[in-house]
Amino acid sequence: MSPNNEPVYTQYKDELERYQFQMGMERGRLALTLDLLTDALVLVGQHGVYCQSARQPGKPAMDVQIISRQITDAKDLILGVMKELKRPTS
Repeated sequence: MSPNNEPVYTQYKDELERYQFQMGMERGRLALTLDLLTDALVLVGQHGVYCQSARQPGKPAMDVQIISRQITDAKDLILGVMKELKRPTS
């Protein structure tokens, strides 16, 4: 469930329908997932501005760095799946 207790398929209905129309069901859902991860990455980045590392001045706290890296890695994995789904099958 999403933070407001609304199922994700209802909360993002319009965006999901648009992506699924453009790319098909699987790739459309993955595209929306990328959007959500990008939004999360932006929020983590904003938080990192205020939550600075004591050991590394000018850098976000270590937990913020780890979260940011893992979101970025998740996006890379999703992009890889989307590319594989786009490839024609033999």
